[in-house]
Amino acid sequence: MIMRIVLRILVGALAIAIAAYLVPGVTVDSYWTAIVVAVVLALVNGIIGTILRLLTLPLNILTLGLVSFIITVLMIMLVDGMVDGFETGWFLATAIFAIVLALINMLFGTKD
Repeated sequence: MIMRIVLRILVGALAIAIAAYLVPGVTVDSYWTAIVVAVVLALVNGIIGTILRLLTLPLNILTLGLVSFIITVLMIMLVDGMVDGFETGWFLATAIFAIVLALINMLFGTKD
């Protein structure tokens, strides 16, 4: 159980590092920073993101999931403000980063 969590964090950090490399305007200083970002992003998405998604569920249904994507982008921007060494820049770069991160996680077979 613990090894599975550690492995998911390390794979998530690798996905974050790759996505930051691919998306202009997003920087991660080191792999250790990517690990911290992976942990903080998982916690933020698990707590705040879940609450926001529940509160906006009717609107999310009406927009066919667009609100959920915007919440994900906002969670990444929140992590940007919390973790030194992780910069996402502006909203569009963060949105592209979220899409690329989701695609890489899909290829790795993990979720954020």
